[in-house]
Amino acid sequence: MQFNMYHVSIAVLDLEKSINFYKEALGFSEIRRIEGEDGSFILSFMGSEFSQGQIELTWYQDRKEPFNLGENESHIGIRVDDFDAAYEKHKEMGCICFENASLGIYFIADPDGYWVEIVPTR
Repeated sequence: MQFNMYHVSIAVLDLEKSINFYKEALGFSEIRRIEGEDGSFILSFMGSEFSQGQIELTWYQDRKEPFNLGENESHIGIRVDDFDAAYEKHKEMGCICFENASLGIYFIADPDGYWVEIVPTR
């Protein structure tokens, strides 16, 4: 029996803002979209040609208030082949929210406050 990571789902308030963030910050694109027949939800699967794993952005039509992320200890981990260039890009975007120089990693925050860990390919 073999298991393969398919996707992680996060709920977002502004779908287009989130899609644009993941495009700019990580170079992801929308791979597919599922829309509720009644318009009550949209699922946007974001990913890249370099990874099998995807981020599912879940948008609910009736949701108006931010989601409670608790202590925000959960995060998505992303490897990058050019860590220094990624760091500079994210610094320019103003989305770096935490750095751990001793581990050689940093985190960025998306528009809804979810953290994404950026790790160099080692």
